[in-house]
Amino acid sequence: MSEARIERLLSDLSELRSYIFINVDKLQSAVQQSELSTKGAINSLEFRLEAVLQANLDTFWLLMCSILVFLMQAGFMCLESGLTRRKSSINVALKNLADFGIAVVTFWAFGFGLMYGASYSGLVGTKYFLFFTNVAGYQTYFVFQAMFVATAATIISGAVAERLKFFSYVIITFFTSGIIYPLVGHWIWAFDFSNPAKKFGWLGKLGFIDFAGASVVHSVGGWVALSVLLIVGPRTGRFRKGDETGKKTFQGSNTPMAALGALILWFGWFGFNGGANLAMDLRIPLILINTFMAASAGLISSSIMGIIVMKKPEPMFMITGPIAGLVSITASCAFVSPANAIIIGAIAGILSGSFLVILEKLKIDDVVNAIPVHLICGIWGTLAIAIFGDMEKMGIEISRSQQLYVQLIGIVSIGAFCFISSYIIFYIVNYFYPLRVSKINEELGLNIAEHNASTDTHELLNILGKQVETQDYTLRAPQDSFTETGLIGTQYNRMMYKLEEAEKQKNMWKNRVSNEIKLAMQVQKKLMPDRDMDNYPVFGLNIPAREISGDFYDFYPLDDQIYFNLSDVSGKGVNAGMVMAKAITLFKIFARQKYKPNEILFEMNNDLHQTNPSGTFVTSIIGRYNLKTDEVELANAGHQPALVKSGDNFVEYPSSSTPLGVINQKSEDSYKLEKFKLDSSRVYCFTDGFSESLDENNNEIGIDGVKKLLLKHQNSNLKTELQKATEEIRQKSLKKEYREKGVKENEDILDDDLTIVGIGK
Repeated sequence: MSEARIERLLSDLSELRSYIFINVDKLQSAVQQSELSTKGAINSLEFRLEAVLQANLDTFWLLMCSILVFLMQAGFMCLESGLTRRKSSINVALKNLADFGIAVVTFWAFGFGLMYGASYSGLVGTKYFLFFTNVAGYQTYFVFQAMFVATAATIISGAVAERLKFFSYVIITFFTSGIIYPLVGHWIWAFDFSNPAKKFGWLGKLGFIDFAGASVVHSVGGWVALSVLLIVGPRTGRFRKGDETGKKTFQGSNTPMAALGALILWFGWFGFNGGANLAMDLRIPLILINTFMAASAGLISSSIMGIIVMKKPEPMFMITGPIAGLVSITASCAFVSPANAIIIGAIAGILSGSFLVILEKLKIDDVVNAIPVHLICGIWGTLAIAIFGDMEKMGIEISRSQQLYVQLIGIVSIGAFCFISSYIIFYIVNYFYPLRVSKINEELGLNIAEHNASTDTHELLNILGKQVETQDYTLRAPQDSFTETGLIGTQYNRMMYKLEEAEKQKNMWKNRVSNEIKLAMQVQKKLMPDRDMDNYPVFGLNIPAREISGDFYDFYPLDDQIYFNLSDVSGKGVNAGMVMAKAITLFKIFARQKYKPNEILFEMNNDLHQTNPSGTFVTSIIGRYNLKTDEVELANAGHQPALVKSGDNFVEYPSSSTPLGVINQKSEDSYKLEKFKLDSSRVYCFTDGFSESLDENNNEIGIDGVKKLLLKHQNSNLKTELQKATEEIRQKSLKKEYREKGVKENEDILDDDLTIVGIGK
């Protein structure tokens, strides 16, 4: 007899045992009431007793599998609590506890009836509400299915952790376990209890196969989780604007507990897949082998992917890998070979790792990666049965491509129904009753905000918080020699005593330094031009980023000429201010002696090279404007280009050499001297605070941006033009979210010093 024939006979026997399993009470009654002949009665009784024993064995097996699936609830609790932050881990654990009770009671009240009751058009069940029966087979089957519905509900818990109100999750569990899950289950699994081979649901009639719930359980939970995630959004601070990576990694509270959760799920999955067979027969060994082989392959492939992506064995990839493999083999564990199970599990590990990265790029904050693991791998597992499944074992007569088409129909219809219906339901609920906690409660943590679960650690943090708010360093933390937190409080109090002493010394030095900075600011202010320049066609502005500017400008009128200078010292603070004072002094000395701009730069460079601190340099533009001849001479040493504006056109005069103070120059020819007539044009010199300011897209405006700025604010009055242009840049550069109590007249802080000089009528 061929192997295929043997498999067929085993399948027929399995269906027969299922029938007996469901109708065992009727068979026992029939034995008692039989009026057959003595010999026939004995033979019939032997047959029925064997069937009853097999039915009892099947009942025992299914109940044991139910217990294993129930244990998966503990696995989910450990996994999700371990991967969430400590301040919300209690909330996640309690949600896993609550959703089991809510899901089971809801399923008993009407979910089981919607799923397995007499079918209306293959869409919904119409009986078995408030389910109760004296038939052991029905009771056993209900227990097993109740474990499944709880699993589907708890998938959502981890995905939306740390931001959802407790009662919001209760509402989500109610709709998922009472309506969404049973309807999908009816489409696929509903059957005639008197004839298990007869399917009620429209997908079941179509030939859709999902042995243990890759779509019914895992994809349903994944689709609902995705819709809720899109409604409530990511955790506060998870994805940050302006950050280089665009994301922030939140460390879970207990990674070893999360790993333990994964192992418990792995163990419980033997009941999940094995129980779906509904009988203790020769198919069970293959189902269990395929289950742990797929999980192992998922672990290996996901771990390798984690090493490729993160450059190290990343815990999240390793923890979720085996679960991805388990989800993927759920639909086909009874119909594929172990080799194919390995392939299915390995691909699932790669898919879960890939979508883990994709979700972060899409800024979807799935705390435990339920979407990649349960939804994506559930879809893959549903397709894999058509690709790798043994057609004879599945008992179907259509081609593999036709079966794949049926599986795709199921995936699309289930996805559309679950996502759209759950999104609409929870969007409406969210409108009237916000699902998400407030930002304050989220920051505080759901352990305290939702459950008032205070700890000695929280009490210590309260004291520390009051200390920060009041700046009262005499407050002391609670001390207890018998707890870790109490010992921390004791050591903290000792540290605070030392800190108080240090604070006194700091304040003394702070006052001293503050006075020194005020004096430096006054000196710097005196160094800036204070002459009446109204009779000269020049104007300049300097706005320090903080107290002391590293930029400076100066004018020095001499006969019919006026020397002008704009420079930027590297660095900030007092050090830059001292270099600036030296540079201004050198400029005035050589301008007074009527040196040409390139000669002044030459002399300044060699002097600064000898005296500047290491690594300090000065970029500088020095020019001379002859009022009689209307001629301008200028030289640029490592600075932004000087701009000459005539109408709407600009001419740039870029740097011709390195900044001042970097190397010793041998002659003034190192600095190119530019000469041109002004002819009603204007010359603009500015520091990089202008060109490096950011536009609305957070891009530097550059030299072209400065040109547009000057054209935007062009005015017949040079002073008005520069003031308006500078104010626009100041507003862009202002750190509005940051204030610094210093010695300035106001607390404004800029990204960089802003300095600009204009020459021309």
